[in-house]
Order: sequence, then structure tokens, then C-alpha cells
Amino acid sequence: MAQIFHRSTNTIARVSIYGAVFLLAIAGYVADAVNRSSYITEVNNARPQPVPFSHKHHVGELGIDCRYCHTSVEVSSSAGMPPTQTCMACHSQIWLGSPTLAPVRASYSEDQSIAWTRVNAVPDFVYFNHSIHIAKGVGCTTCHGPVGDMNITWRAQSLYMRWCLDCHNAPEKYLRPRAEVFNAFYEPPKNQLALGRALVKQYKVQKLTNCTTCHR
Repeated sequence: MAQIFHRSTNTIARVSIYGAVFLLAIAGYVADAVNRSSYITEVNNARPQPVPFSHKHHVGELGIDCRYCHTSVEVSSSAGMPPTQTCMACHSQIWLGSPTLAPVRASYSEDQSIAWTRVNAVPDFVYFNHSIHIAKGVGCTTCHGPVGDMNITWRAQSLYMRWCLDCHNAPEKYLRPRAEVFNAFYEPPKNQLALGRALVKQYKVQKLTNCTTCHR
């Protein structure tokens, strides 16, 4: 029986198969890179706000404690957003005529909340509790980044599950003494792993990685 296909067809077939696998691998790599990029995660992208609130000024320069504004962070799943009355406790005395603070004064006089743009958020199908992380020695800047240096707040971490699991699998790399949790300029010591292991025992930290920990 005469040969139907030329012998080169075998080579073409092999090249096509290997080429398809190679292209799929490249496509997967590119898709993962895009998914990790700031275009998707919004990491390091400062988001415009109705009032250009500066953490660098209030926290870094004036030394205002996180809990002054985020009052429920130690007792609730939500850190809480400050009511306008909190802002006006100071700004009824200083910067009275500043055009920048016009939305704050309008919010206070009209008893309408300021429509802040959310910067850090997990999906609706994820349960996150601020208070338990604070109690276990997870610092604000571990998740929120160097807020004491932020003129306009940006997202410092992707908040992807793989990022959360990195801490849940090895909390000793991130824990700090409870007295330093709200220190916006805390730097991990050289013996962080030794300190972290001691804090894991002291604070009875569990390495919770089962699905129902966060997906309830």
C-alpha cells in the first residue's frame, strides 16, 4: 500500500504537539503574572478619596494611635471607620477654614457619612476577624503596610489566599509582642524566628489552615 502522508508529517505533528504544550505553559505563566500584578491586585496603587486623609501626617508625624479612629479593631471583626465627629474633635479647633476639609464640615453639619473609598477588602465569601489577629500579635502594618508613611492610603498586600496561608502556615515569621501591634514603625528583630516561636506558645497561636477557618 502506497504511503499516504509524507514522512515529514510525523515531524510536523511532533512539533505541533510540543509547540501547543509550550504555548499553553506560556499562556498559564502570563495569566498568573497578570493575576499577581498591581493591575489586578491594586497593590501600591493609591486610591483617590473624597478627603485626602494622610496617615503619614496623623500617624507618622502626630503619633495618633490607630485605635483613636479604628475603635472596634480590638473587639470586633471590623476595624471600624471613624465617624465625622471623631474628625471634628480636632478640626473644630484647627484648620477651620481649610477647603480640603470642606467635605468633613459638610458631613458634620448635614449628619451624612463621608463616602470613603475602600482600600483593603476581602471577598464576601471570606471571613476575616481583626480582633483575633490583634490578640495573637499580628501588627497592623503586617497586613496594611507602612501606613505611617502613606500620604494617601494604598493596598500593601494582595490579600490573596496564598498570602494569608503563608502566615497561617508559619506565624512565627510575622508575630510581634502585643505591646507593638499598633506601632506603625515596628521593625522585626534579627531573632524574629526565635521570638515568633516563643510568641506562638505564649499567645497559643494555632496554625489554622482548614477551609472553614475563613470560608464559613
